[in-house]
Amino acid sequence: MSTAAPHPASFRAPHDPYALGGGRGGHGNDGGHHGEATGHGAGGPASKRIVVGYGFWIYLLSDIVLFSAFFAAYAVLAGETAGGPSGAEIFDRGRLAIETGCLLLSSYTCGLGSIAAARRHGRSTQLWLAATGVLGLVFLGIEVQEFAALAAEGAGPQRSAFLSAFFALVGLHGLHVGIGLLWLATMMAQIATRGFRPEVERRLLCFNLFWHALDIVWVGVFSIVYLLGNLG
Repeated sequence: MSTAAPHPASFRAPHDPYALGGGRGGHGNDGGHHGEATGHGAGGPASKRIVVGYGFWIYLLSDIVLFSAFFAAYAVLAGETAGGPSGAEIFDRGRLAIETGCLLLSSYTCGLGSIAAARRHGRSTQLWLAATGVLGLVFLGIEVQEFAALAAEGAGPQRSAFLSAFFALVGLHGLHVGIGLLWLATMMAQIATRGFRPEVERRLLCFNLFWHALDIVWVGVFSIVYLLGNLG
């Protein structure tokens, strides 16, 4: 007694909401209509906050690539002093300690500002953001003083390849801090005038990510440039 093999058409795959024609508006191949793929599952599309945050993470990763190139250049040129001063001779440990403490503390106050914003506490948010800005300004002021003092002593970026790489790497980070301070002032103004609207909250989220990333980069600068430079 022979049994006929089932026809392939009798096997039906489970419904796939991502498949072309499997969207809400179409009936797939069964009904002869070709719907459009929805591009998202049963939960619907991601919120704009998630999309903006994801996009900003991609930007931060590209910025890390930029810093990595500057770190690599510094690592190659760190010993090329051309008879000029080395890191151990020009780095001021006391100034460095104050500078680092201010930036790391600013990351803490920035986090407190983010918590206050999540709770819709306008005054607390502005207070912690202002503290973050003051600490950032102190950090940037100390860095500018360091650059000016080195240039006055004849240890400017043109003196050696080591100093060129040093000014480029540390200056790039300082430039980011300056941009972050302008961004911070803009955010404080928007919170004061527009409150905690969704678009303001998204921008504040991106600022927090940016500022914390600068702290992470500074840990690398502190360790590779200043700490190893003083040991050398």
